[in-house]
Amino acid sequence: MNTELNVSIIIPAYNEAEIIADIIGRVRATMDSLNRTYEILVVNDGSKDDTALFAEKAGARIISHPYNLGNGAAVKTGIRQAKGKVLVMMDGDGQHNPEYIPQLLDKVSQYDMVVGARSGDSESRFHRNVANRFYNIFASYICKRKIQDLTSGFRAIKADIARQFVSLLPNTFSYPTTITMAILRSGYSLLYLPIKANRCAGKSKIKLLRDGSRFFLIIIKIATLFSPMRVFLPVSFSIFLIGLGYGLYKIFFLDVRYGPTSAMLITMSVLIFMVGLVSEQIAQIHYDRSEKRD
Repeated sequence: MNTELNVSIIIPAYNEAEIIADIIGRVRATMDSLNRTYEILVVNDGSKDDTALFAEKAGARIISHPYNLGNGAAVKTGIRQAKGKVLVMMDGDGQHNPEYIPQLLDKVSQYDMVVGARSGDSESRFHRNVANRFYNIFASYICKRKIQDLTSGFRAIKADIARQFVSLLPNTFSYPTTITMAILRSGYSLLYLPIKANRCAGKSKIKLLRDGSRFFLIIIKIATLFSPMRVFLPVSFSIFLIGLGYGLYKIFFLDVRYGPTSAMLITMSVLIFMVGLVSEQIAQIHYDRSEKRD
């Protein structure tokens, strides 16, 4: 019976006792209307309230962490423990509407991952909208593909593909960033489905400065893992232009030799380019070996 489950809905939860039962009830009502076998898996991430108790009473399967490990860690636990062939991930704070799940499942038969992209009329804070727009632009450059919502935690993905990348996912809120970029750089198909998101219940657990900088570093990390030259090449080229420009300025405007500073910058740019080139080859070898193991 367990091996025949079609869908696993993974809900990471931390201190969501006030709303978790309502979310599970709406998920069950939505899934019961579909001709699919399913489970609702709530990963209780060390909550200090009765989140696990209320979730279990509402009909979910519960896996509890002994203490708070992080939103990403809860999702990783869910991916590892889920029994369905398709995984639906959604937040436990009421931000995501379960009524969109059928649309995600309908499209995931054609695509490897379907992401609920928050539309302009979604209820979210201004500073988060600005930060998300910046992340989307930068990630689009890295992935050579337009990213509509890099940080959305509402998505459906085929279970076997999700498990390929589970070791890459961080334990923090930046797991959507990682899995999105990993999916795209590995050549899997991705679809964005417009959704309207709600403002999360209670106090937001994401801190702009702390988690925002972490998101940016995660993008750099995944970029250097899957496509190093997209990072190394512009850095190398910029330093080369600075060194060359400074040398020409000294020669033509100050009437002196180009000097050691220009030579050092140009040499540094060549070294950075070579490091990027080697990194690109290593990434390709690693990817080829991973494909063979699969």
